This record gives sequence, structure tokens and C-alpha cells, in this order.
Amino acid sequence: MPKRADQRPSPGGSRQRPQARPRLWLVRAAAIVLCAGAAAFLVVRPWSPANRTGKTGASPAIPPPEDERKVFAEYAGSDTCRSCHEEAYSLWERSNHGLAERVPTLALDRAAFEPTRSFKHGAQQTSVRLDGTNFLVTCLGLSGSNETHAVVRVIGNDPLRQFLVAAPGGRLQTLEASYDLHRNEWFNVYGTEDRRPGEWGNWTGRGMNWNSMCAACHNTRVRKNYDEAADTYHTDMAQLTVSCESCHGPLKTHVEWQNQYGKSGKKDPTLPTFNHQQVLGNCGFCHARRSDLTGDFKPGDSFFDQQSLAIVDQSERYYPDGQVWEEDYEFAAFLGSRMHARGVYCLDCHNPHSMKTLLPGNWLCLRCHNGSYTNAPVIDPVAHSHHKVFGYSADGKLVNTDLTAYKPHEIKETGGECVNCHMPQTAYMQRHWRHDHGFTIPDPLLTKQYGIPNACNRCHADKSADWALENCVAWYGQKMEGPTRQRAQWIAQARRGDASARQPLLAVLAGNDSPYWKAAAASLLGQWAGEPKVRDALLKSLEDPDPLVREQAVRVLEPLAAQPDSPVAAALRKVLDDSVRSVRVSAAWALRSSLPAGTQAARDLQYYLRLNSDQPTGQMQEGAFTLARGQPQEALAHYEKAVAWDPNSAASRHDLAVALSALGRTREAIEQLEAACRLEPKEAEYEFKLALAWNEAGSVDKAVAALEQAVRLDPRHARAWFNLGLARNTLGQTDSALEALVRAETLAPDDPQIPYARATILAHLGRNPEARVAAERALQLNPGYADAQRLVEDLSKPPAPR
Repeated sequence: MPKRADQRPSPGGSRQRPQARPRLWLVRAAAIVLCAGAAAFLVVRPWSPANRTGKTGASPAIPPPEDERKVFAEYAGSDTCRSCHEEAYSLWERSNHGLAERVPTLALDRAAFEPTRSFKHGAQQTSVRLDGTNFLVTCLGLSGSNETHAVVRVIGNDPLRQFLVAAPGGRLQTLEASYDLHRNEWFNVYGTEDRRPGEWGNWTGRGMNWNSMCAACHNTRVRKNYDEAADTYHTDMAQLTVSCESCHGPLKTHVEWQNQYGKSGKKDPTLPTFNHQQVLGNCGFCHARRSDLTGDFKPGDSFFDQQSLAIVDQSERYYPDGQVWEEDYEFAAFLGSRMHARGVYCLDCHNPHSMKTLLPGNWLCLRCHNGSYTNAPVIDPVAHSHHKVFGYSADGKLVNTDLTAYKPHEIKETGGECVNCHMPQTAYMQRHWRHDHGFTIPDPLLTKQYGIPNACNRCHADKSADWALENCVAWYGQKMEGPTRQRAQWIAQARRGDASARQPLLAVLAGNDSPYWKAAAASLLGQWAGEPKVRDALLKSLEDPDPLVREQAVRVLEPLAAQPDSPVAAALRKVLDDSVRSVRVSAAWALRSSLPAGTQAARDLQYYLRLNSDQPTGQMQEGAFTLARGQPQEALAHYEKAVAWDPNSAASRHDLAVALSALGRTREAIEQLEAACRLEPKEAEYEFKLALAWNEAGSVDKAVAALEQAVRLDPRHARAWFNLGLARNTLGQTDSALEALVRAETLAPDDPQIPYARATILAHLGRNPEARVAAERALQLNPGYADAQRLVEDLSKPPAPR
């Protein structure tokens, strides 16, 4: 379900549709604090999308909107498949794909709307009823009172259904009122959150807009067709619902050929075929947390040339061991799994038409883990799980493998089901339990150390992690000390800013781990990108065979490319010609202030920005782009629109403050930053930026108060400590200023500005020997630091005679 878009917009991190909370980016700003001869810039985090295909060839061109009729004319419709593929069609039409989106019908929906009923959620009440053939929902609307809306579409099927109503501007909006098919019960998809009309995530807002958030994955070959100037949609599609051609691609030529030559015995030259990676990418389009780069993905396209994938990184989207934390769907977790590394793909486990598993319970896993595949270790479910397993006797002997001997209700999961340990379930949208496809190893030690959940305590919630760990050690011994545990520990440490994780992650980046985990390592190494060893490793990763790794390297190198003549900027300019669109786009974004117009990378970036301009995050991106290009007034308009569309977004207000500051409207910038701090009271970065703004306004005492709050919220915020030292010194608080600078230098030992600032204060106090040591430290870090060199020279001069 949608969360408020109040983080930084990132094509490399979010799937802009319901149930996904985007991780967004912060623009690089121009406000400066000048104290004690040292400058502190608004330090911000970068944006960048992800992709992954081979390095040969170029990304396919994005079809222009005027080609829509031609594109849709290539589709025959699922009804044309029925006569030749009756069994497959029968499985599909009853599946969650076949019923992904449809018009409401009495046959399927009467039970939900009749008899009339109502339910409370938070301070609101919603009622539903059937009026002839009209399915009506009465709920709180933009008018501030209850409004009645007719359902025009139903999306989703099992276990829950959601409902669409029409809104101005060609919009369809997804109601929060949802129906639980199994319990015959209505509920609010946000539980007790009590979202209000006008909020981004309320059913009236853009977070629940079908055109932007739902249509592409619930239908076939959707074109969003958003008109930014008019703020309207003209959304169209090849066919309602996830049809046969959603997976097989356009089939009109196939149908025509079969009608003419089907009985001739000739080989059909029109039938599309896809390899495993293409099938996996096709599933991933809808089953991934991602951002859409083109708005026109079709079967056969490489996922990683059309989409930008959210992976394990500094955020809390995933746990450090790869388990899903937020609503991340299945694709990325699967890419990081050992199953994917061994060549398994979706259709090895799922029927391609019903999408149900090919076999129930452990029988599915034992298709491979029974000794018939050299790539899969033999697993005895009872001995391995130490739990009861359906189909086995108490002494662990297999009783019956003939599934026809059992009635469906007799085949049920037990504690010894493989998926209960290696594919734990999480409930999303209140009622939808989904299996994690990371195939992770339950590890109670990681729970004790870093709060990472384990499958043992998910079931045995009344027991402690110590109890679970004791049993795991007794059963598996040293096997628990495996590489996946170590990797999770390094990632968890890196998220805490622990430098001890740096070297192990460099080893992962340079080693033979899967591209997914190498990309994750690159992302986490970004906090140390300024260090030569890390920087060089990331620069080398720009040549990695896998674009997912290249994209992450571009993203974390972006802050080092601020100067056009820097070696990093030169390296990223080469990446503008990468064969994969997402890598080009991430490089184009990193170099946006100096990006040459008319290049393929520039066109790709502009297309992406236009495609996503219907969301607050998209407006923030357009604002960041125009601000970087020296157009603060235009950037201001984009940021104001983002705030108007999502007034509860702290990130939007922060970025609006940046634009206001660039235009010299400091007081207005302070108002927006204060609002951001109220909206996100635990976000140290907003307090830090507020302090810089107060300093710019000449209120150093208020700047000190905000900086002190920033370091309380985040004791590891080096730039906040640095600026706090400078500000305290301005107020004459030299001892506490030096203490703050020492803290800053401990956290950022490679920043020459910090010892130089400390040296200036010490020199002012007459503590020349200490000042000289500090200034020489700054020169060691940056031999070209002219101010530090002059200070050393001044301190080396003999005192003037009295």
C-alpha cells in the first residue's frame, strides 16, 4: 500500500505504485556556511536508476506516443487463444492474472455488496451496497463529507479485491475500502491509519491513482499518456487484465498465420520464444519494487534495460540478509538468492498459466533436492528440519508420494515445510500473506545482533532468540557460520557507519559473489567513496560486466563528480555511452549540471523525467534537474507543485527550501525546513539544513540549537559536528567548539577541512604548536590545500619583536 512520498525520489529505489514506499533523493544545494575560514556545503544524497543486461548493443528506442494505434494493432486478444489452447486458457481465465483487472459483475461481486453493510476504520465509516447493477461505495471524500461513488473496475482477486472509481482528468482512483474474499469481509487497506482526503496516500490522492500506480501491472501493454501541462491522463491499453499477450507478447500475426497455415504442418515462424532470463524479467516487471524508465515494457525486453530496481542498500527496504522488510515483492530478493545463482527461474516452480506451484508442500522442493540434480544438495526434510513433515511417518520415512492418494484438504503445511523456514511470509495490505523469495537461512544470531527476523521466532513467537539460537547450534553446529551470515553482518555494520565493514565489502565487490550482492556492496561503500582505495574500486566497477553493479557504482560516485575536471567526472562521462539505458541515465543524472544536450543519455534522462512527472517525486526530480542547470525559478515551480501534491512530504519541503535559498528567499526557506522538521522529527539531516539556513539568516544562536539537535538525533553526523564547532566558535565558545571539531574529525578522518578549522581556532587562542600539528594534518590529507599551507608558514615564522 502506498506510504507518503516523503523520502528522496530515486529511480533506483522505488516502484511508484500502491504498496511501495519510495526512497527518494535530495538535491545538491548551493547554501554555504562560512565560519573560521572553512566552508560547509549542504551535503546531499544522489539519485540514480538500475539496470542489467549485457554490454553489447544499444538499448532499444522508446516508441513515441503517436505509435500507440500501431502498437495495439499487433495484439489479437486472449479470446483468440481459446480454441487452440483450451486447457491453458481454462487455467488462465480463473487465475489471479486472468482476473487482475475487470469490470464488476453480479456473478463475481454481488456477495461483496449485498446485503448493504458498513465498517469503521479510524474515525471514518465506509458503507457498500448494490443498486440494481451499480456497485456503490460511500466514503469520506474531498468535499469533507461522505460521498457515494460507483465502482467502474475491480483490481485483484485472491485473497483481496480493490475497487476503482472515476475522477476528473481521465483518472481512476483506487478506494481504500477492500474486500476479503475468504472472510467475506470489508476492511481498510491501511488498517487504522485513518488517512485523510487530500493526503498523497489517501484514496483521493496521487498515491492511489490507478493510471500511475496500478494500470501497468494489472493490464496488457499500458500507455499512461500523462499530459503534464494539463495534469490529465489519456491512458490506454492493448487489453484489460493480465492477458495471454502480457506474457507471450503481441500475437496477431501468430493468430493470422495459424488461421491460414495451422493445419499445413509447417513450422510457425511467428511464434515468439523467450529464454529464461527474458521470462524472469517479464515476471519481474510486475513482481519487483522498481521504477519505470520507459513506460513501454513488453515481453522479450530486458528488465534491466527498462526498469530501475530497488536492492539491498543503506535504506531499510530490505534486511541486511536480503529478507524483504518493506513491501518489495519477489523479484529482487530472488535475484539475491542461491536458487537464482544456480539457474532456477520462475517456471521451475510455478505453472505458467495458473501461476500456482507445480506441486504442493515439500514435493515441489524435492523435485530437485532428491539427488537427481548435481546442482542441488540432497535434503531429507525430517532430518534437516527437525520438525514434522506431511507425508512422512514419525521415524522420518516417506509414507506416500502419490498425491492422488490424498484429498486437497489433507495436504497442508507443517513446521517441516521447506518454505516455512526458507520463504517466510509477511502480510501486506493487511490481509495478503506473501512468501519471501530470497530463500534465506534462518539465523537467530542475526536477530540478537541486528534485529533481523528469523523464521524460527516468526512461528515460535512465544520463545526468545536465545532459545532459537540454542536449537540451531545444536542441530547445525558450524554450518551456521556460513558466508551468508558474514555478509549480513558486514552489511548491518556498514549501515551503522562501522568502518570495519569497509574491507570485507571491498572483497565482496571484487570477488565472485552474485552481481546482486556486488551491487549491494557498491551501494554501501558509497559512504567511504572519498577514500582513494574505495574510490578506485568503485571506478573499476564501472567496467563490471553486470549493469546492476555499474549503475550502483555510478550512483555512489556522483558526489565526487561535482567538479567537471575531476577524474571521477571524466570516468562518468564515458559511462554516458553505456549500452544499457539505466546506466546511461544514472550517469546523465550525476553529470546533470554539465550534461550535453542532444546526446542519447540526455534524451533518455529527459524521457524518464517526463514519464514520472505526474507524481510529487517526479516533480522533485524535475526541480533538481533545472536547479542544477542554473534555473532556480523553474525549479521553484516544480518544487511548489510537489509540495501542493503532497503537503505532508518532508523531503519535498526540504527541496523547496533549497530552491528558495538559491533565490535569496532565506526566511521562506526556513519556514519550509521547520515544516520538514515537524513532519520528520527524527531526521537529523533536516535539522542540519535548518541550521545552515539560520546561519545564512544571521541567527547563529538558532543555528547552534538546530545543530545540537541534529547531533542528538544522529551522533555520527560528521558535517553537523563540524558546523557546530564553527558556529560555537563564532559565539566565542572555543572549548566546546574544539570538542565538536574533534568529534567531527573522529567521524570523518579524511576530511582536511576539519583539522584546518581546528588549527585556525587553536592559532587564535595562541596555542601555536597544536595549531601547526592540526594544519599539517590538513596538508597531509590534501597537499594542495593553500589555506592550510599559508597557516603552516605563518605559524613557522618567528614571533615579531616587541
